[in-house]
Order: sequence, then C-alpha cells, then structure tokens
Amino acid sequence: MNMLRNLSVDQQVALLFVIVFGLLMLATAAVVGWSLRHPEASNGATGRHLKRDLRALWTGAVLFWLAWVWGALGATLLFGIVSFLALREFITLQHTRRSDHRSLILAFFVVLPLQYLIVGTRHFDLFTVFIPVYVFFALPVVSALAGDPERFLERNAKIQWGIVVCVYGLSHAPALLLLDFPNYQGRGAFLLFFLVFVVVIAQLAQEAASRWLRRRPVARLISRSFSMRAWALGALAAALAGALLFWATPFKVGQALAMAFIAAGSGTFGEFVMKALKRDAGVHHWGNRSAVTGAVGLLDRVAPLCFAAPVFFHFVRWYFHL
Repeated sequence: MNMLRNLSVDQQVALLFVIVFGLLMLATAAVVGWSLRHPEASNGATGRHLKRDLRALWTGAVLFWLAWVWGALGATLLFGIVSFLALREFITLQHTRRSDHRSLILAFFVVLPLQYLIVGTRHFDLFTVFIPVYVFFALPVVSALAGDPERFLERNAKIQWGIVVCVYGLSHAPALLLLDFPNYQGRGAFLLFFLVFVVVIAQLAQEAASRWLRRRPVARLISRSFSMRAWALGALAAALAGALLFWATPFKVGQALAMAFIAAGSGTFGEFVMKALKRDAGVHHWGNRSAVTGAVGLLDRVAPLCFAAPVFFHFVRWYFHL
C-alpha cells in the first residue's frame, strides 16, 4: 500500500488499467475456451448472458480508459457522443410525429451540447437544474407551437424521459472528474472508475443471484429474473467491492461501502425501469434491430450508469459539501 501511495497519479491509473485489462483478457480467453468446448451451451441462454456480461465489462473499461486518456475535456466530449447515440437509440423506438421534429432538434442539437458545456465549465448549480427546470418547460412550448394536439402529453413525456435518462443522467459521469476534493486533485478518474466498477459488479451479482435463488419475480411481465432479494445481494456485493477500493477514492472504508451500495442499488433499479420501457416499446434490447435504429444496443450497456451517476454525484457532493 505504501508503494502504491508513492507512485504518481498517472502511474497509479496506468497500473489500474494493466490490472483491469489483464483480468478482462483472462476472462475473455476463458469464455472463448468454454465456447469451443461446449458450442451448444455457448449458444444457449447461459452463454448469451455470459457474453453479454463480458461485453458490458469491456465497454465500461474502454469508456473509462478513454475518459482518462483524453482528460476532463475529452471525457466530457466522449460522454456527450455516447449520450447522443443513446438518445437516438431511445427516440427511434418511440412513436413520434412530424410535429415533434422541432422538439427533437432542440433536444439533440441544443439541449445536449448545452448540458455538456455547462458540465465542462463546472457550473454545477446550473447543471443540476438546466434540464429538470428550463428544458422541461421549453419542450412542451416548442411542441405546442407545432399545432398538433394528438397524444400531446404522451409524445412530450417520451421525449422528456429520453433526455432525462440519456443526457441528464449520463452527463453526471464526466462531472465526477471535475469535483474538487481537498487533497484529491487530479484523481477524478478513480472516482469515475469506482462508479463504473460497482455498477457492473452489482449487475453481474444480481443476475447470478437471480439464477441461483429462483425467487418469484417482483414484476413478471417486466422481468422474470428481478427480485428484491437478488437486488439486495447485488447491491451488497457491489458495496463490499467498493469498500475494497476505498484507497483509490477520497472515502474512508465505511463511506466507500455506503456510496457503493447507493450507486449500485440505483443502477440496478434503473436497469429494471429500462426493461419496463423496452417491454412498452415491444423490444428485448435497445437497438436489437440495426435496420430500425442504426445502433447496436448501446443504451442496454449504459442504462444502469444513467441512473447511478446522478444519484452518486449529488449524494457525494451533498455529503462532502462540494
């Protein structure tokens, strides 16, 4: 531990990446070897879940690596691009009308870049209210000016919900890089990694618990695997993993445990909500039909982060009076 503390910030992050990508390569090799030995099982439900979980891990690791390589400004631009693609994926599967085009142009080309510009300039007070207050009032006005009252509330609610999840929620992830902790300057990448790590651990642990416990689902029509006991086990597993990473964060052990539980629990609940939205849209995966969306299910991978990031960010900022 003393040797780690004596390393520079860049050396510590580089070592972290060596460990993370080394473990992912070992896991990938193990999955490939298992698939070659058991081709039938690898094409079944278990194999598909395993490959999907592995892809989610790689996605999170690569996003974290790019965020560190490009710095705070580059990370903000990166997450802005991810938000754009996720919002496109969400909106494409919703029923919109020609009269919604003005609102969609406002969402994609005004609201999204302004939100990330506010993040990059560290105007956190405006950042937290820009979308929930100003955008929520502006979008219905723009839509009403189009003169189309048919399903007005439903159409506007869908656009607003997409902005909240894909733009407002996800924009809190790069904001973590800009929080100014005393004696923690230049280490925001660790805080972002902490968030991504505990959210992924919670997902994996919850799915494993769901298959092992075989409890009655809370909402069968939304998810046949989600139960409160599996959710709790997933959040607790993530909390313990987060406590082991306390040394890389500004938290003490107990604080890291609590913060990880809050972030992980929010992320897994968020994924459950997104499953309900997918059922309403009549799809199993966001972007599962590339001919329709032009995407590859990006929102499936970042949805838990979209819910966990704002809860984690605001709780940290409130607790530490930042």
